[in-house]
Amino acid sequence: TTSMFRALSWTLRGLHCSSIPLSTRMFSERADKSRSLADKVAVITGSTKGIGFAIARHLAQNGAHVVICSRKQWNVDQAVTTLQKEGLSVTGTVCHVGKAEDRDRLVAKALEHHNGIDFLVCVAGVNPLVGSTLGASEQVWDKILGVNVKAPALLLSQLLPHMENRGGGSVVLVSSVAAYMPISKLGVYNTSKTALLGLCKSLAMELAPKGIRVNSIVPGLIKTDFIQMEKTLPYSLSDLNKVYGLQRLGEPEDCAGIVSFLCSSDASYITGENITVAGYSPKL
Repeated sequence: TTSMFRALSWTLRGLHCSSIPLSTRMFSERADKSRSLADKVAVITGSTKGIGFAIARHLAQNGAHVVICSRKQWNVDQAVTTLQKEGLSVTGTVCHVGKAEDRDRLVAKALEHHNGIDFLVCVAGVNPLVGSTLGASEQVWDKILGVNVKAPALLLSQLLPHMENRGGGSVVLVSSVAAYMPISKLGVYNTSKTALLGLCKSLAMELAPKGIRVNSIVPGLIKTDFIQMEKTLPYSLSDLNKVYGLQRLGEPEDCAGIVSFLCSSDASYITGENITVAGYSPKL
């Protein structure tokens, strides 16, 4: 009994007298692993500016090797140079995700320096074309649905074997609040973003046995090139901003942290979720 109390006394003394509180020491141990994506490989489409660029930077800062892409070589070169100057592991290539040959090149680039793929983040999309839903031409339907919905599925099908070889992975699709709150005169775009919500659910169910998680983020109004379209839209941005609880436009970086989390092991039990990143809106 005496030895038991002596042991308990030493234990309590260690807890109360340590120069570093227990909770702090536990947090510190976790902080040592803050590069939660170390040695992982991420492919991010539409990632030379805006939301995609912010995600690329964030994942790379957390230790991932990131492969970025865009339709224009100059944008790719500029983004790669910027991130490499920050000491981040980033490569890139030109890729129009709607073109099969470009997707092939992206996959080859990703495998050029790495043995597999861990994460796919699909940001690339066609900017909204203003007009009525039923007045849209077949070409418009094919273009928007082809890039926004079909391309992510086809690219994932190409990357799937390489993700399986790594023992699983994470896929993040980027939808829009237009899926929940359709924007007037952007019917085809709204439809494509709604389709991504369903694609997320279907892929999550199909790929769960392979250890691959699929989620999507649903951004609100973010300060990207979309803002430049304000003069063509049937409303003012100030009016639309009133539905957001935080009363501000989102920044691309507001979307980056949640994507990094969804790729990390901290989200290992999360799949099939559509997560809204919109500053809170009572209409969502």
